[in-house]
Amino acid sequence: MELKDIQNLIKFVARSGANEVKLEMEDIKITIKTGEGKTETTILQHAAPLSMATAPIAQAPVEVAAPAAPAAPAPAAADEDSKYLTITSPMIGTFYRKPSPDKPLFVEVGDTVQGDSVVCVIEAMKLFNEIESEVSGKIVKILVEDSTPVEFGQPLFLVDPS
Repeated sequence: MELKDIQNLIKFVARSGANEVKLEMEDIKITIKTGEGKTETTILQHAAPLSMATAPIAQAPVEVAAPAAPAAPAPAAADEDSKYLTITSPMIGTFYRKPSPDKPLFVEVGDTVQGDSVVCVIEAMKLFNEIESEVSGKIVKILVEDSTPVEFGQPLFLVDPS
């Protein structure tokens, strides 16, 4: 878990109104306590054996170099998509395009949505949150695959307002 993920989790918990959240994963334990204008975070991370600790450091330059290659076509795609409005994720969680496996999709490319249309569900901490469009128009692109994790502010849909 990266520092950015922990910061987003803290922001999410602070906005949710929860008093305390505990998250335990195989190598990390996080407790976030909120209340009356203060947020307290405790992070306990087990130290990895020395041989495991050096492996990610050796791989770090490879990971940094890999995203740089596809950066060239990105500006052209950004120019095409700039005329569209973006529906973004208001929270961290798992993105679902339908309310349950046996139900139809909320929206598909070409569907028209209104400002209060439910476009997806994001599951966070076993709670399923319906996400509304907040903009009116036609769905032109779905940017996230079903059942994948999303971050706060991550673009989910592109909407043509015309």
